Amino acid sequence: MIYLILDVFYNDIGEQSTAKVSGIRFQGIEQNEVLSEHIVTVDNVAPYESGQFYKREMPCLLALLEKIDDPYDVIIIDGYVFLDGVSKPGLGKYLYDSLAVKKPIIGIAKNHFYDITEDYAVWRGISKHPLYVTSVGMEVDKAKYLVANLAGKHRMPTMLTAVDQLGRN
Repeated sequence: MIYLILDVFYNDIGEQSTAKVSGIRFQGIEQNEVLSEHIVTVDNVAPYESGQFYKREMPCLLALLEKIDDPYDVIIIDGYVFLDGVSKPGLGKYLYDSLAVKKPIIGIAKNHFYDITEDYAVWRGISKHPLYVTSVGMEVDKAKYLVANLAGKHRMPTMLTAVDQLGRN
């Protein structure tokens, strides 16, 4: 199975915003093998709107996905697929709906959203704070298992940290 993990780093200068979108294709869960890294810069990014984050992030993610010709089976995002775990769409669900070829999407959120129950919490390492995992196109229990077992000793899986750093460099 080949995974594609995505992240967006914003650079807001005055009223102008750009985004550096990063993606890493990898295989392996407990030991990750990086297959390729991808970066694209998006200019004139929409401003942040409370409760409408997907409007800012979606065009950025899609811009990177359009540039990747290499195969992948599952997309992993930094955020929620469903804001309530089941039906209230978040970034991942909007992304899934916009894909011409549907791929399962796993959302890994670092912060608790008020509609999410502890059923979506994944505890990693010795952290006192869980990650929250939601998914579409894949059973949530399978997605939680995958996130719980991704390489890395700490709360953040190694690949989540790597894609974040790729976007910031």
